[in-house]
Amino acid sequence: QVQLVESGGGSVQAGGSLRLSCAASGSVFSINTMGWYRQAPGAQRELVATISSGGTTNYADSVKGRFTISRDNAKNAAFLQMNSLKPEDTAVYFCNAQGLTYFSGGRRYTVTFWGQGTQVTVSS
Repeated sequence: QVQLVESGGGSVQAGGSLRLSCAASGSVFSINTMGWYRQAPGAQRELVATISSGGTTNYADSVKGRFTISRDNAKNAAFLQMNSLKPEDTAVYFCNAQGLTYFSGGRRYTVTFWGQGTQVTVSS
């Protein structure tokens, strides 16, 4: 079965850094776009950053200059380097894989996967 596994969340002080990792496991052929989204308690889920298979990135204005998204296509993995963290960055961070293609029983499937989420807490 295809799975999306996240790691790297935790608790840090304001100004600190964290690096989130997201890896698709199983017989994954390719992923079109990978991204990170976050959701704070009582708030809507919002886009943090995305990166296409060709390396095109986009970021939420609130994280530009502080966060960097990257990916390793060979490993079907994405990363989010978070620097200069602020308390307002506290949220559950979700990995997203759009256009994930895999083969099963001789058939091709293309789907969107979400990770389970990892907690990031930034204290002042």
